[in-house]
Amino acid sequence: MTTDLSSKYDLMVPRYTSYPTAPHFNDGVDGPTYGKWLAELAPDTPLSLYFHIPFCDEMCWFCGCYTKIVKRYDPVAAYMDTLLAEIDLVADALPGKFKATNLHWGGGSPTMLKPEDWRRIIDKLRSRFDVTAESAIAVELDPRTATEDYVKALAAAGVNRASIGVQSFDDAIQKAINRIQPYEVTAAVIGWLRDSGITHINMDMMYGLPNQTTDMVRAETDLAIELRPARVALFGYAHVPWMKSHMKMIDEAALPDGDERWRQFMAASKQLTDAGYIAVGLDHFALPDDDMAAALQGGQLHRNFQGYTADAAPAMLGFGASAIGHLPQGFVQNVQPLKAYRETIGKGEFPIARGFALGPDDRLRSDVIERIMCDLTVDLDAVCVQHNVSKATFVPEMEKLAPMAADGLVTLVGNRVTVSDVGRPFVRLIAAAFDAYLDSGKARHSRAI
Repeated sequence: MTTDLSSKYDLMVPRYTSYPTAPHFNDGVDGPTYGKWLAELAPDTPLSLYFHIPFCDEMCWFCGCYTKIVKRYDPVAAYMDTLLAEIDLVADALPGKFKATNLHWGGGSPTMLKPEDWRRIIDKLRSRFDVTAESAIAVELDPRTATEDYVKALAAAGVNRASIGVQSFDDAIQKAINRIQPYEVTAAVIGWLRDSGITHINMDMMYGLPNQTTDMVRAETDLAIELRPARVALFGYAHVPWMKSHMKMIDEAALPDGDERWRQFMAASKQLTDAGYIAVGLDHFALPDDDMAAALQGGQLHRNFQGYTADAAPAMLGFGASAIGHLPQGFVQNVQPLKAYRETIGKGEFPIARGFALGPDDRLRSDVIERIMCDLTVDLDAVCVQHNVSKATFVPEMEKLAPMAADGLVTLVGNRVTVSDVGRPFVRLIAAAFDAYLDSGKARHSRAI
């Protein structure tokens, strides 16, 4: 039965870190649109701020992010100047000094920054936004380039959560994905973080990597559990060489098939839950005392471009080349490459390349998809009442889900959709039934499992 399901449903669907998804953004949303949206924000709106650092010192072949390989610090220093200028540009457009409840640095690798960069940017943010002791300040960290002094600088800047990229502890797999990172290196950095008071630690692991087996995944998951991170993200490798040409360096013939990917995910999931972690949505696991577990239990879990989050801020402002922001009015994405980003900021203009203005149906479907992705269940009648639409709105979608219900992936009781334990690895496919844009355009997505 497992083989039958993985063969039948291992299709290409979005990850639903937004709705509509990024391939459907358009150039009808530009810099002036963004300026207008910023000016319309109510002054008491809590903000989440995201900062993209698009630099690494070498390319990991599995990476799906926008990044640039650099061997010198000069380009990073110049980028920092532009990033600080963008912060001023955005803050000047806001109708007041807004409270920033969540700050997140991603990449690329923020570890490319120097300690003085952290002092500069935190000082700038505190001058332009209300950053308090309660604000969550999170940084993605590459253990291969982090030092103890660097970790101390993060702590001094107020960082209170770190996300550690691991992907795999297996030597052979590390070579196959061009990320050599011994277990001892990761363990040492986690020790430095805890010694510095940064005790909220996330860890990224992957399954579906070249030559990876279920036994390998079990061994790697045991090592992850030994380090006891507060959260584990168990991502399925998304092989999209048509979007990221460096993925062509990975031997496609060595990638596990859908059935093997399913076994790997289920094996790691069982190990994590047996170790006391709570399963969160599609692919996250959190210790019971972590705020993500509390958000799940309280019905307050959300999903954005960083994945699952306890961040409830209604607006997220993105800074840096290619960064994506989300406001009540819609989505915006900054330009890339770096030259275009730098030149646009230099002219005093918002560096918006594209976006999406949300309509009523978009907001309706976004709520449905987010609840499926986060809670693995949704009461369609309640969502329809909330949005003041007919309870018959989703009759076609329920018909789409009927074959999945027959195969045990979901249960359909009245107008409530609930993902089963068997269906959890396929939750993106279940959410896709409510995507009005999925069949339009030429976007290609990653595998459902």
